Amino acid sequence: MKLKITVDGKLYEVDVEVSEPERARPGFVAPIGHVRVPATPVAAPAAPPAGGETVADESKVCRSPFSGTVSRVEVEVGRQIAPNEVLIVLEAMKMETIITAPVAGKIAKVNVGVGDAVQQGRVLIEFE
Repeated sequence: MKLKITVDGKLYEVDVEVSEPERARPGFVAPIGHVRVPATPVAAPAAPPAGGETVADESKVCRSPFSGTVSRVEVEVGRQIAPNEVLIVLEAMKMETIITAPVAGKIAKVNVGVGDAVQQGRVLIEFE
């Protein structure tokens, strides 16, 4: 199934797939609102985003794309990660958003924990 979503004013078309065995399981309720968002490195801004900290190298951080609550942290300091690997799951307005790694690397610092409220632009993860 294809869905269209808007994030920060940009329209994205995403493919959503629910496997038949899951649908057939008694009591199964299809999850709503699970979206993968790559933590894409961007050029350093002139000023940090709202709620964000200034860092020397934006390619070495993962920032929150929106304000929400951390529902899962899937990585720890020292772990090697691959591109598109799940880093953190954020929840906002009863929707979970999966934040994934933009590139391969090593986790240098995890700045949030489960239950933390975060603002858009906050540095969630730092890479070596």
